[in-house]
Amino acid sequence: MLVPRYMFFTKGLGFHKEKLASFELALRDARIAHLNIVTVSSIFPPDCKIIDLDKGVGRLQPGEVTFCVMAKEQSQEPGRRVVASIGLAIPSEADRYGYLSEHHGFGQTEVEAGEYAEDLAASMLATTLGIEFDPDKDYDERSEVFKMSGKIVESQHISQAALGAEGRVWTTVIAAAVFIL
Repeated sequence: MLVPRYMFFTKGLGFHKEKLASFELALRDARIAHLNIVTVSSIFPPDCKIIDLDKGVGRLQPGEVTFCVMAKEQSQEPGRRVVASIGLAIPSEADRYGYLSEHHGFGQTEVEAGEYAEDLAASMLATTLGIEFDPDKDYDERSEVFKMSGKIVESQHISQAALGAEGRVWTTVIAAAVFIL
């Protein structure tokens, strides 16, 4: 079975006149360009441990097929803010799965996009755990409901934002939750 035992977060930024090269440079900045990345949907496996970037990269070999949840945004428009974020929500019961969410877009800061992605992950988890909440309330209010339920133990996010480069250069931002089997 391919159930990841470890996961780490990373983010990156790349600039280049070619769109694909800009993406490659963002992967290099995130320290995952040496991997064969396969994107997957948004389930954080039960009993999966979060490790830091250095330990995570150290466990992976060049060319290894590696699963991740990735958010990516690109622009060739000078001064346009691009952002990519991954949110995570973990249930209090270790044998239950959590949620990862990817968010990418324009105009938001890293904090705004990160909180949005975190809220999205927590909201998805809350619906599977039967936590009743008002989706029209702001994130801070919903977050309190989630915490008070005792069913969601942790949520967090990672984000990368940048302003589009001058001179017809592609700007790429990525954020990723990388799995290790």
